[in-house]
Amino acid sequence: MNDATVQAWILDEDAAADRLDRVLARLQGDLSRSRLQALIRDGQVSVDGVPVLDPNRKVAGGARLALTVPPPVPAEPAGEAMALNVVYEDEDVIVIDKPPGLVVHPAAGHDSGTLVNALIAHCGESLSGIGGVRRPGIVHRLDKDTSGLLVVAKNDLAHQALAAQFADHGRTGPLERAYLALVWGVPERRRGTVEAALARSTHNREKIVVVGEDRGRYAITHYEVLEGLPPAQPIASLVRCELETGRTHQIRVHMAHLGHPLLGDPTYGSGFKTKANRLSEPQRAALRALSRQALHAAILGFEHPRSGKLLRFESPLPADMAALLQALRAES
Repeated sequence: MNDATVQAWILDEDAAADRLDRVLARLQGDLSRSRLQALIRDGQVSVDGVPVLDPNRKVAGGARLALTVPPPVPAEPAGEAMALNVVYEDEDVIVIDKPPGLVVHPAAGHDSGTLVNALIAHCGESLSGIGGVRRPGIVHRLDKDTSGLLVVAKNDLAHQALAAQFADHGRTGPLERAYLALVWGVPERRRGTVEAALARSTHNREKIVVVGEDRGRYAITHYEVLEGLPPAQPIASLVRCELETGRTHQIRVHMAHLGHPLLGDPTYGSGFKTKANRLSEPQRAALRALSRQALHAAILGFEHPRSGKLLRFESPLPADMAALLQALRAES
């Protein structure tokens, strides 16, 4: 059974000549330009009845265009039934409160048991083709051991619109992302900005390091100290972080660069392990129970890709971070 859809248009006679992919992007509206380019190269677009394979081909006024959109093919990752904390869902997007320990996307060493596997099973036929594949559209990620809010696109329209908002990082648009972190020590400035380029380490490919501007990707993190822990003689602090860029491990690396790595971070906070000796036994026990970096994506706001409505979600600290915060508030 062929569930392909065919759309056709006749351009106005006085329309200015323009590239085929640009013309289709204006006419079609739902598919991303990269998806349209792929369909053109695949022979799914005709001009005046003749297939055209070049997205750069100029088309003039009066041309008859036809676009065939094949049915989505099954996703490569298999669906796996897993419990998900769904905060919001409609035909276009799904917002998940991700627990720590869950990998977002299949990769080397994690070809199953990921959020994508769970979403394929959860969403089923409500997923439409993103890039021609029936899969959830991942527009941003959280590290495996970072908990919190994540929005995923369910179709091309949503994927295109959300990707544009995340690329802007809220500089001019409605995107809002805020994280809560527990860090060692108290930054000297209660509010500040870390602006430092990041790149993958040449010695350890699993690690991100701060480098010169000409050697890495531009990265900016804004932070605010919310609370010293414990209040009288703080050894740690609760910090709110907002991203102006979205690089791998950005908050973890930037706070370590500032001299205040995240509690429990085995990659960027290993040099602060002796700090734990200054904690009380209940505090040390709570830190051991955390067994991950103390980072939580607490706030997520964005413009709905179809309705334009502003959506905003908040997630409370998960039990492990909440228990550590409560223990740190108590005097040793």
